[in-house]
Amino acid sequence: MIKVAPSILSADFANLARDIEKIASADYVHVDVMDGLFVPNITIGIPVVAAIRKTTALPLDVHLMIERPARYAAQFCAAGADIVTCHVESDDGDGIRAALDAIHAAGKRAGVVLKPKTPAEAALPYLDRCDIVLVMTVEPGFGGQKFMADMMPKVARLRAWIDERSLPCELEVDGGVDLATRGACVEAGANVLVAGSAVYGADDIPGRIAALRG
Repeated sequence: MIKVAPSILSADFANLARDIEKIASADYVHVDVMDGLFVPNITIGIPVVAAIRKTTALPLDVHLMIERPARYAAQFCAAGADIVTCHVESDDGDGIRAALDAIHAAGKRAGVVLKPKTPAEAALPYLDRCDIVLVMTVEPGFGGQKFMADMMPKVARLRAWIDERSLPCELEVDGGVDLATRGACVEAGANVLVAGSAVYGADDIPGRIAALRG
């Protein structure tokens, strides 16, 4: 089954509880955390995740775009994250493994994220530890960018490795996902679709979520 994770980066932050209620039919709430160092933007942090947790029963899919995520991974879990993903580019191997271990120690689902220029092979050292792998189909940092179709071979490669190892690992794509691009993502093997403006820009948000799910 295809899952849809609307990104609240496209929501109205002055009415965040209201806009999270609008996506109640989704599978996950995708929360982009940016520190202004790893990516050239700053978004939300631990207190906002804790506030969001009180507004929805949906799983919170927290995407950490921060340097050395092991420093804060457990705190995001304690704040209410259900899934926490860390960029492989944000620390060395020991640091990424420490972050994944901290997330699992908190009883949450953990995963890694790959930027567009990062090859699929960069996920291999962590794949057995991952509950989810996220492939960026735009450069991380800002919403509303154009979908990068040339990331689909990377998605397909990761899907093949996950299936070969019979891993219970989801495969997620994030960036420029809409009704026109969802088919390529699903065909390549993704089963979780992050969509921001494609969901929040729709007149019928539940209908758009259903259409993206397929």
